[in-house]
Amino acid sequence: MNTSAPDALPSPPPAPPEPFFPEAAAPQTGRAGSLEVLGLLAIALVPIVVAVRELGRIHPDEVFQALEPAWWRVHGYGVLAWEWRDGLRNWAFAGVLAFFLRVAQGLGITDPGVYRGVVAIPQFALHAWSLWAVYRFAARRAGHAGGALAVLLLGLCGPVLIFAGRTLSESVSASFLLVAMEALDRPDTGTAGGTRRAGLLGGLALGLAVVVRYPSALFVLAALGWLLAARRWRLFAFACGGGAVVALGLGLLDWGTWGTPFHSFVAYLDYNVLSGKAAAAFGASPPDFYWQPLLKAVPLWAWAALPLSLATLLRWRTLSLPLTCAAVYMAVLLATPHKEERFLYPALVLGLLAAASQVAASVMALQQPLPRGVLASFSLWLGFVNAQGYPSQDLRSDQFRAIVRATRGDATGLLIVNEGLWGSGGFFYIGRNIPWRTCDWPQDAAFQASMRDRTFNRAVTFEGRALPELQAAGFRIARQVERETLLIRD
Repeated sequence: MNTSAPDALPSPPPAPPEPFFPEAAAPQTGRAGSLEVLGLLAIALVPIVVAVRELGRIHPDEVFQALEPAWWRVHGYGVLAWEWRDGLRNWAFAGVLAFFLRVAQGLGITDPGVYRGVVAIPQFALHAWSLWAVYRFAARRAGHAGGALAVLLLGLCGPVLIFAGRTLSESVSASFLLVAMEALDRPDTGTAGGTRRAGLLGGLALGLAVVVRYPSALFVLAALGWLLAARRWRLFAFACGGGAVVALGLGLLDWGTWGTPFHSFVAYLDYNVLSGKAAAAFGASPPDFYWQPLLKAVPLWAWAALPLSLATLLRWRTLSLPLTCAAVYMAVLLATPHKEERFLYPALVLGLLAAASQVAASVMALQQPLPRGVLASFSLWLGFVNAQGYPSQDLRSDQFRAIVRATRGDATGLLIVNEGLWGSGGFFYIGRNIPWRTCDWPQDAAFQASMRDRTFNRAVTFEGRALPELQAAGFRIARQVERETLLIRD
């Protein structure tokens, strides 16, 4: 028997290098159950119900770049904004809304409050898809429960509740961006099929985000740059392929509607970027324009993610995809002369995606169930504390509801007092082909002409403006809708 010392044991193999993406090493979670899916759908439905029930608009583009062109497409009449005359818009989003508006027409739905709900169906489906992407993105970092918490944090915060159900291009584009971020964030499993699916989906979603809103091209450039920096060549190639499919579709759509491929994109780029006409027409603001809206828009729980994200950055020495895209977009936004609060929303949503995932991962890292539940509940509560003030514009929800009620029954003409054309609801919310005018004061020509014309037998006025003059012309008060007074003339 050999009693000599054994030979030295072989040294263990070297540890594999840390992945470029820390989430690649995270354990994969199982599929969400039916209860989780129902919960996600319920959360996705909340902003849709808010928008349909409250009506109103964040910005005139919500009506005149989406709903009103769809109405014109279906009924052959409506108010087309100058962008539709000059070809700065494509018909993709308005065309989808027109399809569902035609479905409502086929079902005999004529009440604007009801067919607005039908038109919201595709946006509900898209928003639910985007929240599913939020779940998958966060679950890779925080597990199944952390993914659910991230959906709650993002889906129920103030800005998302207000914007996600609105037909603004910013709202729809942000939903596509969430889908793209999740797809391009997927870890490399080593299988060609997984990379192909992730790249194509990410590229398609990025492309659709641009089709809905051309400034979202900045997110595309940032995302592709991030993939190149990460040396994810195959994912980059498939993402470009998916985006190329969407670009081809946009070219064909513009060719069929405007007569030239990519006519709307070129015209938009010329007007808003190359010529400087947008700043000259709509005004320019300094970079600090966005600081106050941003402070009001970011939920309090998201600020806690800043030190957590910094710690992750120092540990892994890599940048988050959504944060990178949001930062690039914000840098250009600050340098762009013409500024509006709504322009913040897509970058805000991507920042919240990263923040919600970081907060969820930190909460789920707690070992004891009680502290974990308390911290999760506290984080959700913080999402409602700072939920006011963004956007700062008056949504005029009571005015739109008053217009809908005023134009039912035997209405033959409508006067809207204290509102201009672009602040009104257009024919979409009137719901029929009757004459209507807007004015500010009783001495305005539109007001005087409407008083003489007995066709105008309905009026809606804000905070009692011109009420004595309307009553002197034969109108009587029929209903009060918050700040709006609805009047009828027999």
